[in-house]
Amino acid sequence: MSQVLITGGTGLVGDHLLRMLIQEKRVSGIAAPTRRPLADIPDVFNPHDPQLTDALAQVSTPVDIAFCCLGTTRREAGSKEAFVHADYTLVIDTALTAKKLGASHFLVVSALGASAHSPFFYNKVKGEMEEALIAQQWPRLTIVRPSMLLGNRQKRRFNESLMAPLFQLLPGNWKSIDARDVARAMLREALSPSQEGVNIIPSGKLREIAQGEA
Repeated sequence: MSQVLITGGTGLVGDHLLRMLIQEKRVSGIAAPTRRPLADIPDVFNPHDPQLTDALAQVSTPVDIAFCCLGTTRREAGSKEAFVHADYTLVIDTALTAKKLGASHFLVVSALGASAHSPFFYNKVKGEMEEALIAQQWPRLTIVRPSMLLGNRQKRRFNESLMAPLFQLLPGNWKSIDARDVARAMLREALSPSQEGVNIIPSGKLREIAQGEA
């Protein structure tokens, strides 16, 4: 039985994952700190505060596994600084909290093309986040890199709506992926005796794991 911490539980992937965790018999407890309170989510410890770091600080129960599904865009965040705070700082805060609480496996949603050396701001921040997590030397660190996510967002992203039909036609890792499949793959990885150390899973592999083909 595992105690779990999850941030980003109100997002596209995180919402699916949180509901899967609630139904998972091998999970004995869930802490899901959020900026705003969760609605219609039973049996979950949900400290909430507009400053997510303050909500994280309210979690004191030991955990075994931690998930971070935080993610936004520069447009949604409103500025480069706000984007870095959401997609880098808060991710690292989640990891540090999880490690302090005893977690041995950290799973995080990154992005296809993430690289600290990327000329693209979004991918560069994602890559820097990955490098910072790797530097923490987790016993198990799982980094998932989905392509364009499909699913019903509370707020539509114009660029994703425009590009979604194209990405559904692309091959391999570039083909868009359902957020539910990303969540399912993360849960399977978390509860399986996979390799220790750093495991980076590209989008195509996520789809295989979600469909039970890996």
